[in-house]
Order: sequence, then C-alpha cells, then structure tokens
Amino acid sequence: MDHGPARCPAGARLPLLLGEEHRQSEAAIRASGVPFVLLRNSWYNENYTNAVKQSVSRGVHYGCAGEGRISAAARVDYAAACAAVLTAKDDPSGRTYELAGDGGFTLAQFAAEIARLSGKPVRYENLPEADYQAVLVKAGLPEAAAGFFANTDTGISKGALYDDSRQLSKLIGRPTTPISATIKAALA
Repeated sequence: MDHGPARCPAGARLPLLLGEEHRQSEAAIRASGVPFVLLRNSWYNENYTNAVKQSVSRGVHYGCAGEGRISAAARVDYAAACAAVLTAKDDPSGRTYELAGDGGFTLAQFAAEIARLSGKPVRYENLPEADYQAVLVKAGLPEAAAGFFANTDTGISKGALYDDSRQLSKLIGRPTTPISATIKAALA
C-alpha cells in the first residue's frame, strides 16, 4: 500500500515514492513512546475524480498500471475508520490497521465503468512509465507530480495498492464505497 510500510499481500516492500516518507514517520511515532494507532490508508477513490470527465471527453484513460488492481476506498470510508478507532470501547493503542477498499479494480475496469455510466466510449491505454509521465506533464502537472503519479501506477502494476484483507470494511461495519459511486458523483 502507498501509506506506511508499503507491503503487498505477501509482505514484500514496494517501490512507491511515498512509502519511505511514511516508514520514517511511523518509526518516529513508535520511538516517541506516545500511545498511537496507525491507520494506513490505501489509495482514495477521489484520486481519480478529476480524470473522469477528461477521460469521457478524450475517450481514453491513460496510465501505466497494467493489470494491477487498486483497492481504493472513498474518503468518507477512511473518515469512518478514524471515528471508529477514536470511539472504540477497547483501547486500540499500538495497533496498525491496513485500510483498503473492498474488491479492487484495474484501470481498464475503471475506464469501462466510466464508459458504462457516461454512455460514451472510454478505453484504457496502458503506456510505459516515461510516456505516461509525459502525458501528465503535457496535461499541466508539474514534472515532480507527474513523476509521482507515474511511479505510483508502476507500483500498482506490481500489486502495491491491492489489499484483500477487508480490514477497513470490518472496522467501519459496512462495505466500502465502490469506485462506481465515485465515478457517478464525478459525472453528475
């Protein structure tokens, strides 16, 4: 996952740029001696909100994630997890929660869902990482941001944002918000 010590289901370290910063933060928290609970949020459904209308207008959604699955959830789901931890009857101090959306989707499935909900053809085009970064720069992202997102997509292709543990839905007591609901809201 991209937050905290990035791990795929097998527990291997993942090559996401954001992971090292989170590992250092967690180490500092643990070393402080202050009681803590770590909530390691995976990717957010809303990370894709801005791309929905652009994908419809172009008929294509670009990325470099291959067939990698993304276990994203909505911000409201992660907020509910925070509330559940803060109001828990049992003291959760020292626990680490790996939070991710239920199921998961590929960017090809994401594009297909945009097409279904918009009624317009949208396909996924998988690019090499450097080409995807160039597309993002051409779209107006700063070079560093484009590099971050391209690196994340490459990590996705290797399983970096897939987690089928369902810890988030167990913690909040309901299924997480599906990406289709986020797409529908973005199209409204």
